[in-house]
Amino acid sequence: MKGFFMSTCFCNLLLRTFFMSIEKENFLRTRFVSCLQQIQPTATPRWGKMNLQQMVEHFSADALRCASGRLKIDTILTPAEDLDRMREFMMSEKPFKENTKNPLMSEEPPLTRYATLQAAIGELQEELIAFFEAFEKNPHLVTRNPFFGDLNFEQNVQLLYKHALHHLRQFGAEPLSR
Repeated sequence: MKGFFMSTCFCNLLLRTFFMSIEKENFLRTRFVSCLQQIQPTATPRWGKMNLQQMVEHFSADALRCASGRLKIDTILTPAEDLDRMREFMMSEKPFKENTKNPLMSEEPPLTRYATLQAAIGELQEELIAFFEAFEKNPHLVTRNPFFGDLNFEQNVQLLYKHALHHLRQFGAEPLSR
């Protein structure tokens, strides 16, 4: 009976993890863009120097292109001895801290590439589609993240979800409080 109980608990944990992953994927597919569209274009960030459009363009060009493999990363910046700890954080429900520095970004945000926020959000939608299509075409795809190493689909979804929530909170959107 003890073995049955332990395996049942393990199965419940696997199911809970699976459904949490599906919920995060669903959020990225269906809710992230609508959350962005509800933020006023002139919203002042709670922290950081990027305005809303710069943040959207950063998420598209950096996070999504890296996750889909469209932006090729050669080097993992995190020392090998710290990678397990970084991945443990990545897979946890702990949020990124406010003002988390990205050493790949300059101190001042880049100029915007698009004339409007809506155009930048359009690019973000295209990059989301490209991300999901890349893994639909190749379910075993592994892409390299400069901070968290080589990631599969589930790990990329977790990281993108955590990153999306970080930036939504930055602009006062609380999508999980509904």
